[in-house]
Amino acid sequence: MISNPALTPHQRLAERRRARAERRAQIVRRVGVVLAMLAVPALAAETGFRPEIEQAPEVPTELMGFETPGESFPGSAFYYLEDSAATVDMFAMANPVAEATTGADLATPDTGPVAASLVAMGSDRDTARAQQCMTQAIYYEAASESDAGQRAVAQVVLNRVAHSAWPSTVCGVVFQGSSRSTGCQFSFTCDGSLARRPSRGGWERAGRIARQALAGSVYAPVGLSTHYHTLAVSPYWAPSLSRTTVIGAHIFYRLPGAAGDSAAFGTHYAGGEPTPGRNNAQEAAPDPVAMAHVTSLEQIEQVATAAPLPVDPAPAPATSANDQLPASGSVRPEYANSGRWIERP
Repeated sequence: MISNPALTPHQRLAERRRARAERRAQIVRRVGVVLAMLAVPALAAETGFRPEIEQAPEVPTELMGFETPGESFPGSAFYYLEDSAATVDMFAMANPVAEATTGADLATPDTGPVAASLVAMGSDRDTARAQQCMTQAIYYEAASESDAGQRAVAQVVLNRVAHSAWPSTVCGVVFQGSSRSTGCQFSFTCDGSLARRPSRGGWERAGRIARQALAGSVYAPVGLSTHYHTLAVSPYWAPSLSRTTVIGAHIFYRLPGAAGDSAAFGTHYAGGEPTPGRNNAQEAAPDPVAMAHVTSLEQIEQVATAAPLPVDPAPAPATSANDQLPASGSVRPEYANSGRWIERP
């Protein structure tokens, strides 16, 4: 740059400063362009970059029985199990039910027909009551199960609502027979489980599954199953029904013959949900063994309203009668304490 001789020394100094500032600005602009050119490929590849971040060592947590899939049963979260140092292999139990759930049978479920979609549409009161009863059934029967296990329980409730042998309401099905000395269909309604407050997270998860089921979602893997039990028990009716599948700790069954045909599941949900609870649950449920021998749709109502047939229960372990859950059949020794109230926190 050639200085103008007519400028004073101060003006020449200011001129040099402006020139230096302009050169710095040009350099900054050029560096910015280069950085932008380098940054574009880096941003494009950002989604493929997975930095390895060292994680803190995981602290092992000892799960309680009701938190371990395969070792729980309805209501088990609120009872202490018999202390035992032996490891329980739920698929190697010495009873006919366990033998039926091993080997190739597990890989070839006999689902049968799939249920039709059932939407529980009624008044606001019906909606609230149905939601509460379905959430209770899912939570207390399958809190430790996966989403699949909880959806399966919900589908059994819906299948009964749609079947002509059971009440046509969700609460009617869930609490059926719960106020009788024997005959509650879902053990949590009569074994004291409802006296304990559920966990917030577990209740919210069960509520989500319940809303999906009541909105018409169908869980096809259980088909038209109307019964299930845990691997810990062997009810008297199990040999008379057709096993459909095993999901988590539950074995699912459908009625054979005419009572299990799709035509028997034609009841429409009409609302009129009873109050959730045991007060209005005197109605006895149909005997599954009698239903298994139904030969026509006309016989279903007759058998459903008949008194339950007397049965000879399977031999039980050496435990008192008070140690068995209602209508549970034989109970394994390690679950002998499951019916007792908690005596310590």
